[in-house]
Amino acid sequence: MRFSDGFLDEIRQRLPISQVVGEHVIWDKRKSQPGRGDFWACCPFHGEKSPSFHADDRRGIYHCFGCGVSGDHFRFLTEKAGMSFPEAVEKLAGMAGLPMPARDEREEQRQEARRTLYDVMEIATQYFEAALSHNIGARARGYLHDRGVSAAAQTRFRIGYAPDSANGLKEHLAANGVSAQEMVDAGLVVVREDSPLPYDRFRNRVMFPISDFRGKVIAFGGRALSPDVPAKYLNSPETELFKKRLNLYNGQTAREAARAGKAVIVVEGYLDVIAAVMAGFEGTVAPMGTALTEDHLQLLWRMSEQPILCFDGDSAGQRAAARVTELVLPHLQPGRTVKIATLPEGQDPDDLIKAEGRGAFADVIDRARSLSDVIWSIETGGIVPETPEARAALEARLKARANAIAEPSVKRHYMQAFDEKLQAFFAPVRQQRWEGRRDSPRGGGRGGQYGARSNPQPGGRGSPRVVVSDTLRNSRLLKPGRGVDATPREAAILMTLVNHPALADSRLESLASLELSSPASRNLLGAMLDLVTRNHEISAAELKAALGARGFGEAIEKMHDLLARQGVWQSAAEIADPDAEIGLRHALALHYKSVELNKALKAAELALGEDPSEETFERLRDIQNQITTVDGTEALIEGFGSLSGRATRSF
Repeated sequence: MRFSDGFLDEIRQRLPISQVVGEHVIWDKRKSQPGRGDFWACCPFHGEKSPSFHADDRRGIYHCFGCGVSGDHFRFLTEKAGMSFPEAVEKLAGMAGLPMPARDEREEQRQEARRTLYDVMEIATQYFEAALSHNIGARARGYLHDRGVSAAAQTRFRIGYAPDSANGLKEHLAANGVSAQEMVDAGLVVVREDSPLPYDRFRNRVMFPISDFRGKVIAFGGRALSPDVPAKYLNSPETELFKKRLNLYNGQTAREAARAGKAVIVVEGYLDVIAAVMAGFEGTVAPMGTALTEDHLQLLWRMSEQPILCFDGDSAGQRAAARVTELVLPHLQPGRTVKIATLPEGQDPDDLIKAEGRGAFADVIDRARSLSDVIWSIETGGIVPETPEARAALEARLKARANAIAEPSVKRHYMQAFDEKLQAFFAPVRQQRWEGRRDSPRGGGRGGQYGARSNPQPGGRGSPRVVVSDTLRNSRLLKPGRGVDATPREAAILMTLVNHPALADSRLESLASLELSSPASRNLLGAMLDLVTRNHEISAAELKAALGARGFGEAIEKMHDLLARQGVWQSAAEIADPDAEIGLRHALALHYKSVELNKALKAAELALGEDPSEETFERLRDIQNQITTVDGTEALIEGFGSLSGRATRSF
């Protein structure tokens, strides 16, 4: 009997080939990597002493590098076990828990019709391609040119144009022997109850052919060129060939790219995929006009153990990311997860690549975060709960998230990871900063303000991973620039952070919104936050080297010299972390107050201009006095500088 392609594919998808082959070989534990679906053994088809036989669960094939045999599940049983093909299908269906299909002559007829529909779709694709290159496609070519879709991209993705005609494609298909029913079955024409004549589904649209994982066209997506149509994008309806939930745009190319070790990236639209692929990200795919589904996840995981899901940085994109975390959690497996990348607000991949080049999109992908980090950020919102009740609520939400995971070991590790984050999150600030650092003087057994000790965190530092929100990650401060100018107070703040990056690590969110007076200061702070966000354990030496490589070496030297001339020592590299932190807190407090007072001063000046009364004048004078006081304030903090061997108290 004949077996449908869908039935055979489902067997392949349900059964890892390592399970089938594993009944006949012993896997080599040293070379095999089960978590990656990568297995090695001595070949069962010829005698050998060292393993050269390889089974790949992701690709569903085996291959021997010694004798050259290769194949899939069914071929292995027919060649190794001597089974007939129907016997192999029956055995594998049993292993997969699938009932054998009864012979269905109508299903066999549908299979034959399906093969015919592939031919119909190919004729339609060629028709659309020809229309795009013809005079009639001039407007469509202009649209593609405006969107930056090159001629090479148009050819590679077989982009076409559906003329503004109700019968153009229908007549072309009829002239090539396609029946009216086949046109309907392929989703190329529409039949209405109130009209006896079918008409073309796609009219005056740029056409994007959608292929299956074998590279055959199974559907189309059409982008309208007229602004007054109800749907800007129109996809083919579901047919015998096309099931939205079982296909991904650019799926075949992405699968091949994944086999070559490239990242699998999920974006939203056709043009996003095309821009990314043409920029070198061949593993980019998109669902067709629908949100990501469980079936899409399984398709992605067959290509890559860790696909990257890309979302816009606006509120809608973040809501979509939050929904995806709920979708993914129940299906996590050891070694099988997702990462989530966030685009700058207001830009999709196509916009970003066109405006800033390949490197900008590569940076977004490099910054992709683990699923657990994203869930943590969503649930905390970047804010430490102040009350015991709020903390208990956060703990309960995280526990519920972990409980959504079906696989026991992954669930256990999520529970543990969230517990560790909570312990670090609620720890006192002074314990977080310097207690576990290898390079900090400890001040040998001092009591009082710095006497409390805690056990160092794993990895040698006491500082936890802080909450890094998408607002911080996409802040303008994280876009590095150049410059060498800074005020003395800003220089003190910046040099303290450069020489003591752990202090920046503990206050990333507040620093991202810090208002500095000069572009030079903002640029240096932005570059520093970028580096600390990428590597929470970065040392002062590593940070300085990285900043120097970005062109900030001269700025750092000038700030160092400025502070030396002013006699400000609390920001130096050799200063103990507790003293440096006190100095930083004082400088920040003065800075925040100065910024607010200057804002108030401007408002008071405006008020005085509109209402030159005694009251508004007194308000202005009071603010001026406060600014003078702030500018001359001295830090009188008990014990300040003692850990660094200093007696002076003044900042």
